[in-house]
Amino acid sequence: MRPFLLLPGFMRLLAVFCLCIGASGAWAAATDRGDLHWRLLGPFRGGRVLTVAGVPGQPQHFYFGAVNGGVWETRDAGRTWQPIFDGQPVGSIGAIAVAPSDANVLYVGTGEADMRSDIAQGDGVYRSGDAGRTWAKIGLDDSQQIGRILVDPRNSGTIFVAALGHPYGPNAERGVFRSRDGGAHWQRVLGKGSDTGAIDLAFEPGHPDVI
Repeated sequence: MRPFLLLPGFMRLLAVFCLCIGASGAWAAATDRGDLHWRLLGPFRGGRVLTVAGVPGQPQHFYFGAVNGGVWETRDAGRTWQPIFDGQPVGSIGAIAVAPSDANVLYVGTGEADMRSDIAQGDGVYRSGDAGRTWAKIGLDDSQQIGRILVDPRNSGTIFVAALGHPYGPNAERGVFRSRDGGAHWQRVLGKGSDTGAIDLAFEPGHPDVI
């Protein structure tokens, strides 16, 4: 049997390949240990949080929803924050959604959906058409705890809301609700009576008709 010989050209290729693997491994290790790390951004008086939303195409623009401190906004990646929901009669926020087709359209679901011994109830869903400068209450007043809002990426007026409902007893306004007109009218599209609510929703990526 003839021995297997490594040709000089193959040896050079193998050496380059090993160097590339070693360099990429060293870069990954350095990145994991040094360059990427968590840091506290605030806001420092907002309270605990269940929801944060970024604005598509604006990498430094975010909204923060505190469970009993309203909605806050940053336009400089957390360097400064401004409260933008203080004029409303409720401070407990469970969900925030920015319309992918129109960044000026925001939806806020009130009432934290983290079941615990000390929770704050909400009073429905709010909508802003001017990036949070003004707000209008648009329904689901008795849902009390809202866990998620989805906005159809093709139409800022088509939204889905996961309503958990009353935390300590049955109620009718719980489950998954849909509006096709920006909250003027609502239809429950998924529900199992007055004892079962919904807490989360997600679109199939690239296929918003699948939820």
